[in-house]
Amino acid sequence: MVRAESQRNEQRLGRIEAVTDATLSRLDVADLFDEVLDRVRDLLQVDTAAILLLDVRARHLVATAARGLEEEVRQGFRVSIGRGFAGRVAATQQPVIIEEVTEGKVVNPILLQTGVRSLLGVPIMTRNHLVGVLHVGTLSPRRFTADDVRLLELVANHVGLANRVRESTLDHSAALALQRSLIPARFPEVPNLEMAGRYVPGHAAGVGGDWYDVFSLPSGWLGVVMGDVSGHGLQSAVVMGRVRSALRAYALICDDPAEALSLLDRKVVHFEAGSLTTALYAMISPDGSQIRLSLAGHPCPVLAAPGRPATLLPAHIDPPLGISRRRPERRTTTVDFPAGAVLVTYTDGLVERRGELFDSGVARLLAAIPVAPVETVCDTIMATLDAEHPTDDIALLAVRRTDG
Repeated sequence: MVRAESQRNEQRLGRIEAVTDATLSRLDVADLFDEVLDRVRDLLQVDTAAILLLDVRARHLVATAARGLEEEVRQGFRVSIGRGFAGRVAATQQPVIIEEVTEGKVVNPILLQTGVRSLLGVPIMTRNHLVGVLHVGTLSPRRFTADDVRLLELVANHVGLANRVRESTLDHSAALALQRSLIPARFPEVPNLEMAGRYVPGHAAGVGGDWYDVFSLPSGWLGVVMGDVSGHGLQSAVVMGRVRSALRAYALICDDPAEALSLLDRKVVHFEAGSLTTALYAMISPDGSQIRLSLAGHPCPVLAAPGRPATLLPAHIDPPLGISRRRPERRTTTVDFPAGAVLVTYTDGLVERRGELFDSGVARLLAAIPVAPVETVCDTIMATLDAEHPTDDIALLAVRRTDG
């Protein structure tokens, strides 16, 4: 008898797993929650089922999906941890059963309005952390058994897995949207200069903190930035946005790229502890004939001029940003920008390849750069270095001096 009941429960759980696995493969998590709740109602012979997920900052449980209690979701029902039925499940992180629902045992008026008589709720946990509550209910009195509790706990484990996929997908989308919003869609119109850029998110590691920026300064100089915040995901993209904004502010008060990066270094060390950032900051003179630049752990840019091979600029590579409270010496290099020449800046994802020396990728880049309009330059580099499907983020920016 016991063995037969155990086999029946395993078969019921297998049906839940089939729904979970099939939908996770499509990453359609909203549909997954609804499908799981439908299946739970069928397997447990209950009338209602709901998922409330934890809002960590507010310490509230928020109705996210429901069957038989759809009004909870439509009204955006919230309850504090410790209050009411779901709040008690969350606070104790243990199953809770209410055999007879009364006003004193629940705080959600929708449960009373719907006529729910009995409730069973279990916590949704991921890596020993509470992420929400799953509960089911009946419109007639019901005595839930230990097998019912066990089955609902197993279902909650699968909901927790689905929620991790959901959060990862949302973070990736948010990071990509943030990153794209901070990379210029249009460049400043500057006499005798043309600009083009490319940004391609890495497909294997996820969105990172690569960016470029171009802005006109009150002095008439043009600011050019290329940067890379370590790590991947939403947090790296957020740090990248803050670093980008700070550098713009420092650029307004500093006429020396090294000084601007020194101030930025202090900011990163103090406010972005643990974030390693590389950056290139260059200033191009109003007449376009001169480039002043400073490098904080960032790869040297390339200059391709008419009649001679493309070369790395002879700039000092100073320490990255955010590595020490001791302020390192930062240096500015000044070089000529000949008429017709192209300045190419990039992040390391463009040239790095697994199992290969960094210098080999740089050599391919040097050989790939034509002295041509900037859109042609970018297209040629991306095609030659096979950068359409990278394993790491790629940012690329080309600036060409067009006057004679």
